[in-house]
Amino acid sequence: MARQTWSNRLTYILTVAGATIGFGATWRFPYLVGENGGGAYVLVFIIVMMLVGIPIILVENVIGRHAKKNSVDAYTLIVQNATSHPFWKIFGYSGLIGAFGILAYYMVIGGWVISYVGHIFMGAVGIEGGLDLSSPVNRELTESFFIDAIHNSPYEISIATFLFVLCNYFILRKGIISGIERAVKYLMPLLFICLMLMVVRNLTLDGAMEGVKFYLTPDFSKIVAFTDEGFYFNTKLFLDVLGQVFFALSLGFGVMITLSSHLSEKENLTKTAVITGIINTVIAVLAGFMIFPSLFSAGLDPESGPSLVFKALPIAFAHMHFGNFFAIVFFLLLIIAALTTSLTIYQVIITVLYEKFRLKYDMAINITLGTIFVFGNIPCILSMGPWADISILGNNIFDAFDKLSGNIFFVITSLGATLFVGYVMRKIALSEINNNASVFSKTSLLWFNYIRYVAPIIIIVIFVYGFKGSFL
Repeated sequence: MARQTWSNRLTYILTVAGATIGFGATWRFPYLVGENGGGAYVLVFIIVMMLVGIPIILVENVIGRHAKKNSVDAYTLIVQNATSHPFWKIFGYSGLIGAFGILAYYMVIGGWVISYVGHIFMGAVGIEGGLDLSSPVNRELTESFFIDAIHNSPYEISIATFLFVLCNYFILRKGIISGIERAVKYLMPLLFICLMLMVVRNLTLDGAMEGVKFYLTPDFSKIVAFTDEGFYFNTKLFLDVLGQVFFALSLGFGVMITLSSHLSEKENLTKTAVITGIINTVIAVLAGFMIFPSLFSAGLDPESGPSLVFKALPIAFAHMHFGNFFAIVFFLLLIIAALTTSLTIYQVIITVLYEKFRLKYDMAINITLGTIFVFGNIPCILSMGPWADISILGNNIFDAFDKLSGNIFFVITSLGATLFVGYVMRKIALSEINNNASVFSKTSLLWFNYIRYVAPIIIIVIFVYGFKGSFL
């Protein structure tokens, strides 16, 4: 059976944009900006996205479209009747493990967001136990609410997470084109409308410009500086940015390989990679305009860390007119962003089970979603409460899934992909990026040498930094 292809470039780009936006742009990026000095982080992020993120998007695009196979078999290359060594498939499997690990905790965060929407609605209509943001609240209230509603409510969060999984199920069962493609046609415009509504509202708040100033004005001393002790270079900021770029673009999970395997031979891979990087950057930057003006308007600390969305922002919403309404819009935005990402990560595993192991498509979906829910989502939920004392390499189960997948498996997979393109595909990769032309452009030759000699070093540095920070 012929492999399905995307209806057109726009639907492919919308799907890839949905895959790369998610919590990486709407939750992780803003709190990292707050922790790393505002504008300095934003400036470095934009530079790294253009110089590192886009070239590595192109690596996975080249592998996926050339192979037109799942993310494991894509590492099988046949040249002059010789097949690439089976060793390379290890990187396909490491991507699957990373995808499992990400979905294990990612879906639970989706459950948290659904729970927040429900509790804010309950508070708005006066139901006991809800979170009413129609009048100012303090940090003590939002922290105690988070503990009660998230940490101490495993049954409720399990139900909310299951509902989020169910949303994915109903879309995935229709396939990658009829299901995911059709869904993103509606979800991505809705995401953008919600985002712009929140940006416009927050920019009109009293004191909002102080937040914009923090967000856009780079403090270069946060990057480099000359002190009495000598030259200072903020290595942590750069490595945090590199990690965020990989996380935000869903690199290393097989997502881009899977999606691009359905891409037409006529599409310009370079152009689609550039557009993907630009859209992700624009959405991430817009998310900052949605968050920092409201924080400064309410007099809140932007360095709230990962809890910024769940503990600090509700206080900001409570200082607005129609706070409950805008809080619900914001959390619905997060759900939409998370859904467009989770669909594509699930699809990576489903496609491998369907194409490589010949399972029926419905069976592949049931096994994937069911296994991750039982062995990933439930343990992550329980790690906040009854299983809080269980430690894996010094981390609770939730954090262990995050760090093992994000700092280990996605980096190993990305390294394998760059080496495969640079040292196994070689001229085939150049031919693919030039749409099978016999003459290669100077830009593609520059990209190839960058992937062959520079990108592996960058990825190894990220790996060492991430491993040291998480497990040593």
